[in-house]
Amino acid sequence: MTSTSISDFYPGVADFARVGTASPVEEISRPSLSYWQDVWIRLKKNSRATISLYIVIALAVFTLLGPLFWQVDPFLQDLNQISQAPSLRKSATLVGAYKRWDGIVLSDFPVEPQEYMESVAAVTGLQTFETATTQQVRLIWDPLTGSAGYNIYRNHRLPEGFNDLGLPLGSTYGANEVSYEDRLSLESRTYYYSIVPTDGYDEYEVYTIIEVRPQMIITVSEAEGRGLISEAEEGNLGQEIRLEFHPFGTDYLGRDMLARLMEGARVSLFIGIVAPLIFVLFGVIYGGCAGYFGGTLDALLMRFADFVVALPFLLFMILFKIAFGIGPGESGIFPMLLALILLAWPATARLVRGQVLQIREQGYIEAAQLLGAKPQYLIFRHIIPNTMGVILVTLTFAVPSAIFTEAFLSFIGMGVAPPTPSWGSMCNEGVKTMLSHPHELIFPAAFISVTVLAFNLLGDGLTEALDSRMRSRE
Repeated sequence: MTSTSISDFYPGVADFARVGTASPVEEISRPSLSYWQDVWIRLKKNSRATISLYIVIALAVFTLLGPLFWQVDPFLQDLNQISQAPSLRKSATLVGAYKRWDGIVLSDFPVEPQEYMESVAAVTGLQTFETATTQQVRLIWDPLTGSAGYNIYRNHRLPEGFNDLGLPLGSTYGANEVSYEDRLSLESRTYYYSIVPTDGYDEYEVYTIIEVRPQMIITVSEAEGRGLISEAEEGNLGQEIRLEFHPFGTDYLGRDMLARLMEGARVSLFIGIVAPLIFVLFGVIYGGCAGYFGGTLDALLMRFADFVVALPFLLFMILFKIAFGIGPGESGIFPMLLALILLAWPATARLVRGQVLQIREQGYIEAAQLLGAKPQYLIFRHIIPNTMGVILVTLTFAVPSAIFTEAFLSFIGMGVAPPTPSWGSMCNEGVKTMLSHPHELIFPAAFISVTVLAFNLLGDGLTEALDSRMRSRE
């Protein structure tokens, strides 16, 4: 039999090769993703949101696990290291207890001059009597003829003139008293002491300066109390003792800044997370019921929400503190939580209500109603889960708002009060020493700023990742 082809019936049409069923066929398929898997992939593409998420996780680790590794009492005061800037580990020389010094008084020199002169020469022979330490600095000088006494000043920098001598420490009572002992908040830093002769009333405009850097020391009793030496080492005076390490420095009472930042994070994040969780949950239920039932009930519920929005937060914070008997100088954590929970839920309720008004008109809601589903089942099983995106975004924006509110109230003295640390109360304490010791303000303020910024950027990223309209454009 002669074989035929398609070209026999349709001239000019070329033959087509038969495609075998065994030839490989390339298939392109997209893996099946759930809604939340797709959200996570879209969120990871947003670098700002991803970095913010890592910062939030790092803050949680810093708050919860930090005290396990940095076991320093945040309330322990080290008066030898007051307002120390961040530095490496320091050491101190072990010394005995302080011994009283009577100073030097010259019995063969007149207490007052025979006549007061218009001008005198500057003091000579100014020097330290012994090695200057953070326990005491003892100065001696030669007596000055024509002077009736001496004034002593101390500065942290080299004086630029007579009106720039620094802190007045004290005076001597007579020209024959030629020594002075300084024990006022000494640190291991450079000081410039100035001696100015006086006529008993006014100062002569001449002065002598000496530069002194006290040696860091620690007494035996203090070293024992802090557990730095054992009983066998009590007699080893002069040995070097390694002091506690303060990587973030100390505050104005010598308390470790890093330990207080960790303790303050617990307070600030507790208020910033617990309060939003409670009032967002209440707002979700409130707004869900108002949006689903609608009608008169919706109008009544939303008018009450408008009334709550109009209530002044600070006024209620003050009233709650009075009602709970919290006086000045006492921490008002519970009144702050109560005020946030009672007054901050309407914003969430409005957002959820708007979403519910759209969702309740969907076909699957009508189908569930036809099958006999009760309103409670529809709200908690279908409607609220479909508003989870809005809820998460609202929560991420509510957390930084609550943290900032706590910081503001603690800063003005209405929130957390010392000695209980929080980032806001630490900022309030740091403002007092901002010019001389800026680290006491910079660190808590930086933690507040970074935390608020991270939650806000994370909220922006979640908004984009959960937006179905942006998903459809890709």
